[in-house]
Amino acid sequence: MTPQPSFVRQALALVWRPVRIVLLGLLAVVLLVEEWGWRPLTALVARLAQWPPLARLEALIRRAPPRLALLLFLAPAVLLFPVKLAALWLIHRGKTLIGVLVIVLAKLIGTAIVGRLFVLTEPQLMRFAWFVRALGWWRATKHRLLDFLHSSAVWQAVKAASAKVRAWWRDARL
Repeated sequence: MTPQPSFVRQALALVWRPVRIVLLGLLAVVLLVEEWGWRPLTALVARLAQWPPLARLEALIRRAPPRLALLLFLAPAVLLFPVKLAALWLIHRGKTLIGVLVIVLAKLIGTAIVGRLFVLTEPQLMRFAWFVRALGWWRATKHRLLDFLHSSAVWQAVKAASAKVRAWWRDARL
């Protein structure tokens, strides 16, 4: 006897709800790092780039031809990929905390460097029609995801908890 379609739909709905909550939570973390981290981390790297050797390197990057600028922009993702794989290996070996810490640090460092490289190479990158389309798609998708995320129960719960923590911290400092 085969299961009834409504039974299958109900079973999938039961499984989908917790999976959806976990996925929304992960999405919130990724978007939070991207949204929260992009500007401050990029600004931090910009301050570090006031050091004369880094300032000279940035000047060279600004003058790079479009194809080289694209390679430079993609380099952090390529260079950090083995680090993230090593972190997954650490997690697999039972060193979960260290593995997660490595992934978080790689994400923060990658976001900082990619953000700064984007600022430096954006004029060159915008010469590629496919890049302009991809950037437009990413920005539109990110806004749709943020709108969806902001309307979700998970986001509302995190926002409420965050407000409570901020209030507690403000009161604790007084």
